[in-house]
Amino acid sequence: MKYQPCIDQCTSEGTHCGGCGRSHQEITDTKKLVSSVVEFIREHDYENPEDFVERISKSILKKLQKTA
Repeated sequence: MKYQPCIDQCTSEGTHCGGCGRSHQEITDTKKLVSSVVEFIREHDYENPEDFVERISKSILKKLQKTA
């Protein structure tokens, strides 16, 4: 499945968003994940959250390549 980002044309009918095509469950799970990362950054009071986000992004992609 290819990830489709939000295009600000959200719908709540059915099982999938009519705007991006993602399931409502995937959208909910993504929001929870983002909230968790934001909470982590705030908890640690990082002054450079963009560096942290960039680093974990690279780390996630590296781990995904190892399991592919």
